[in-house]
Amino acid sequence: MTQFISGIQQVGVGVQDVRSAWAWYRKTLGFNVPIFDDESQAKLMTRYTANTVESRHAVMALNMAGGGGLEIWQFTSRQPQACAFVPRLGDLGILAIKIKTPQIEAAHQHLKTASTVVSAMLTMPNGAPYFRFSDPARNAFEMVTDASWFRPNGRPTGGVAGVSIGVSNINESMKFYRDVLGIDQVVFDETGYFDDFGSLSNEKFRRVLLQKNLQPRGAFSKLLGNIQIELIQALDYEPRKVFENRLWGDLGFIHLCFDALDMDELKKRCAETGFGFTIDSADSFDMGQAAGRFAYVEDPDGTLIEFVETHKVPILKKLGLYLNLKNRTHQRPLPDWMVRMLALGSVKD
Repeated sequence: MTQFISGIQQVGVGVQDVRSAWAWYRKTLGFNVPIFDDESQAKLMTRYTANTVESRHAVMALNMAGGGGLEIWQFTSRQPQACAFVPRLGDLGILAIKIKTPQIEAAHQHLKTASTVVSAMLTMPNGAPYFRFSDPARNAFEMVTDASWFRPNGRPTGGVAGVSIGVSNINESMKFYRDVLGIDQVVFDETGYFDDFGSLSNEKFRRVLLQKNLQPRGAFSKLLGNIQIELIQALDYEPRKVFENRLWGDLGFIHLCFDALDMDELKKRCAETGFGFTIDSADSFDMGQAAGRFAYVEDPDGTLIEFVETHKVPILKKLGLYLNLKNRTHQRPLPDWMVRMLALGSVKD
């Protein structure tokens, strides 16, 4: 199968205050390397912001141990809106971010000192241990084990390993996540009542965990690592969209972003399979410190999926050092030493 993505680049998180939110993610989860810290207008996103150009402040930050990043996103032109109802486990949209750890017990103890809500240790249908926790805004996270690491740093937490997504029909959703994006390893596919869901819901669900293992394609593939996508379908009730009657950028998980290998070919593949781009920045976007081409599609339930083809990333902004990838013609990973240079911009607390 043709590879169109190399890994999860980031998950967008809409917040009330970008500085305080990033401070928590930085100190608690190790997302201390900013790829960009930018204030501007989201001119290309009016399709999802009620046909109005809105201003925002966004920080994209990485944990250099390995995994995807977080794009911490705050409206500056309007008051961000919370979900009008309490989302249920099978509601439609991104329900939780999966953070990876090399030591699940150590991570559990660490989060107990840093979060007001941490679950007991739980077990997934395939027997893998995990636990749930929340950030100060009560966004849901899961700490999971993973085998792909770039630069273990002694911390008990790494970057983003994946997400849990509520869907209305898993078979339809797999046509996108598995058949188009190539996240095609089925770790488990179970239907029933789940002990690890007991504190959240005692209803019936179908759950599928898809995984794509690290492959040496893409400049940052070794940093981004494996992908885990858990699809959750409620079978006992009609789910609602987590972002119904709200804008992209409002509070909560606003999009899932993949690192794109060849945007032109990906655009063709999405159009051929009924998931055409709804937004395409075309040649390039520039966020001052980072640049590239981005595009959006919607999964079968309207959850926003972003693709980014990276053209420029900062190495050391103070000295004007940037890594230019726009004319790179091959897809081999960058040398480790070059990727490690991103850490030169890390924020010390």
